[in-house]
Amino acid sequence: MNKKRTTIKDIANVLNISAAAVSKALHDDSRISKKTKLEVKRVAKELNYQPNHLASALRRGKSNLVGVIVPRTNSNFFSSVIEHMEDVLNKAGYNLIITQSNESFEKECRNIDTLLFTQVDGIIASMANETVDLSYFEKIKSNNIPLVLFDRGENDLNVDYIGINDYESSHMIIKHLVEAGCKRIAHIGGYRRTRIFNNRIRGYIDAIKKHNLPHDDELLIESNLTLEDGRIQMKKLLTLKNCPDAIYVASDAAALGALQVLNENNIAVPDDIRLVGFGNEPFTSLVTPSITSVNQHSEQIGQIAAETFLELVQSKDLKQTLNKKILDAELIIRDSSK
Repeated sequence: MNKKRTTIKDIANVLNISAAAVSKALHDDSRISKKTKLEVKRVAKELNYQPNHLASALRRGKSNLVGVIVPRTNSNFFSSVIEHMEDVLNKAGYNLIITQSNESFEKECRNIDTLLFTQVDGIIASMANETVDLSYFEKIKSNNIPLVLFDRGENDLNVDYIGINDYESSHMIIKHLVEAGCKRIAHIGGYRRTRIFNNRIRGYIDAIKKHNLPHDDELLIESNLTLEDGRIQMKKLLTLKNCPDAIYVASDAAALGALQVLNENNIAVPDDIRLVGFGNEPFTSLVTPSITSVNQHSEQIGQIAAETFLELVQSKDLKQTLNKKILDAELIIRDSSK
């Protein structure tokens, strides 16, 4: 049974005053007496009145809401980015509406439509793995709404971007493994269609060539980088006639899956095969052996993304403030590659 939403007019009818007077009382207007304000707030509470923030946003042209789109919220990286983003934006008077795409392009498009309908003042996003068509992100721009991308973004959109140097991160990982004596290094990566994973793959290939190591197509695998993907791809690598002596995995979840398979097959890590993940998820320091991983500086990315949005809002000219902020990643060396 649908219950009718209480309006300002309902409160006005109970008190026999104008709707305008009710509105002013609810907004603590100095022209309304203290007695009337108390009566209006009492009746509003009794009738369970809830302000229509969407209508207010339409009237004011400002909602003080920022939409956030992330591939998933169960990742320490993304939850940390959101936490530090929120710290900055809350202090500036903004609240966040957080959505997740679950790596689905279709769900990402629905999220964008919902945020636009909610009249958010801006959107900060990290793209889904499936996203190739950029038309929905172009839709945000065409509505003249500030758009900031972090971690995953596309150069073709020509918007502000914050992330780490994924290409150099791969060079850093391969250098570490080569110095540890590895000569046949495999890479379980993401899909090349996503900029960050393409950069990690390019970095891997160039670093392999730089150190005069064999570059076999069978050693480079693209996947969704879930825990299950890590298990599946590790099993494939173990069937090779010439097994790798090191595995560089572009996500910690997939690295954990790979480690499980290695442990199940009694393959010693790092003695037989060395392993490096990416993301520095908390579990990487808790499993046995602990997993070497890349720190993506989620705290800084969250803060800078929020500050970039505030700069866009203040500049009022979205085309003149475009810039990319690329941070140097940090390799956290643990037992899996020592």
